[in-house]
Amino acid sequence: MANKNIDYKVIYADDSMVILNKRSGILIAADRYNPDAPRLDLLAEKEFGKLYAVHRIDKDTSGLIIYARTPEAQRNLSMQFEKREVKKIYHALVYGHPLWQELHVDLPLLPDGDIRHRTVVNKRFGKPSVTDFKLLGICGGFSWIEARPLTGRTHQIRVHLAENGISIVCDPLYSGNQKPIRLSEIKHKWNGNEEEERPLLSRLALHAYKITFNHPVTGESVSFTADYPKDMDATRKQLAKIFGVDPFEQVDVE
Repeated sequence: MANKNIDYKVIYADDSMVILNKRSGILIAADRYNPDAPRLDLLAEKEFGKLYAVHRIDKDTSGLIIYARTPEAQRNLSMQFEKREVKKIYHALVYGHPLWQELHVDLPLLPDGDIRHRTVVNKRFGKPSVTDFKLLGICGGFSWIEARPLTGRTHQIRVHLAENGISIVCDPLYSGNQKPIRLSEIKHKWNGNEEEERPLLSRLALHAYKITFNHPVTGESVSFTADYPKDMDATRKQLAKIFGVDPFEQVDVE
């Protein structure tokens, strides 16, 4: 029987860990501000039994998340994240055109730093936070960006971009622009019905695309990638068709 699950796709599973590709809008663990919101760990436990969190990604971000299946694997994986041995690559669609090809951001961050529970730059109380960015391509009024966070602070990529004057598409916290992407607004000759048009993308355009780490049992280096969700991939295909730029063609093979 086909898997109708829309909350996550299983990328990999063995006795020690599970790698999932999650949808945007679902928490990966308990949240003190929203205790009743749907949680990925509880949903996935119905399939895999007890799961142990080893890292976090934002509720609104889609893509890769790792859960351990044993306390031993949890300790091993958590330590790799703590020691910054895990390599993470995110893809984001942003408004406008960065004036750089590559950008190194080193700004200390303080989570829950304002009344909206946003992360803020705070040079006195913030924790060290480092992200490397690379421009993957420009598509009209948008750009594809690769982000490699070297630390794992809440909303790190979003804040580091915002502090450099760049907003991720449909970011509900760090962008003043909540307008969804519509094909009618990016395609010159669009013949559809605007009353019935559905947006291509109407949520945070940030995706945890690739992760590389050492297997908690064998110790060998393993790497996983997560396909874009349907809405983000439909946007990628349309932008590539119209502007001839595809982020996948710019990605380095490692």
